[in-house]
Amino acid sequence: MHVFVTGGTGHSGPYIISELAAAGHEVTALARSDTAAAAVSALGAEVRRGSLEDLDGLKAAAAASDGVIHVAHRQDLLPSGGINAVAAAELQIMLAYGEALAGTGKALVVSGSIGSPGWENLGRPATEEDPPLPGGDAYKGTLRVRNVVETTVIGLAEQGVRSSIVRIPTIMHSTTDNAGFIPLLIGLAKEKGVVGYPGDGENRWSAVHSRDLASLFRLALEKGPAGRNWHAVGDEGVSFREIAEAIGNRLNLPAVSIPADVLMLPGYFGFLANLVTLDVPASNAITRQVLGWEPAQPGLLADLDNGHYFPAG
Repeated sequence: MHVFVTGGTGHSGPYIISELAAAGHEVTALARSDTAAAAVSALGAEVRRGSLEDLDGLKAAAAASDGVIHVAHRQDLLPSGGINAVAAAELQIMLAYGEALAGTGKALVVSGSIGSPGWENLGRPATEEDPPLPGGDAYKGTLRVRNVVETTVIGLAEQGVRSSIVRIPTIMHSTTDNAGFIPLLIGLAKEKGVVGYPGDGENRWSAVHSRDLASLFRLALEKGPAGRNWHAVGDEGVSFREIAEAIGNRLNLPAVSIPADVLMLPGYFGFLANLVTLDVPASNAITRQVLGWEPAQPGLLADLDNGHYFPAG
């Protein structure tokens, strides 16, 4: 297949391009800058110069491909408009893809989020069949705003697009992770001299290795049915306390509870305070059954133990 990929220079993008190329697919990747173009070219992808602002260019690239994998976001909008502005721009991109791919049966695989639907009170791990909650209302601040994007992508199946969402956990880990949630926690620990966890630390987070995530995107592209959600979940639910203790063991720092009554005050977690209390375990059973996806990389705690997050010196 000839696959058009956006976000090829982010954390997951290089793994996705490499996975597709290894499976024999021809990849064209969007590149805004000379640096990005050189990076995707080094991965073996053809370069399409352009940007996410150019909707006509995205439509042309999608129409010229056999399928699209979209993992890019308008991060440049965050400082001025926040996540709402990012989601609004992404919605327009999805509608543009819909115009280009309608009636073709071609694949459109888009990154989503395990955490955004707001499943804290399910009493069980979320499944692929759990829908996003309606967008627009506040949940832990602004975590639901992307849900309208995800429901729009799923809705494109009714227009003859083989569309699907790969829901990604908040923690995506790998040897090249230098700006994700784990590096943030490590940075906080070094700054504060302790590794904090909220309350009793029993709230659970799902996680995935970037290489396993890439293989799921490929499988969804190759054989995923239309209108489905997939869960890129390697670890169904690791307690926040376990994560804190694993970091503490590596840094030789104590893991300590941050009481609930001070979590929202200026202090240890800062802008992460709304996020760290989430309890969002998620199942991958349907994804594994339907797509035959089998995570093969180290889990989160094993990856922390590998040491690459804690370089000497």
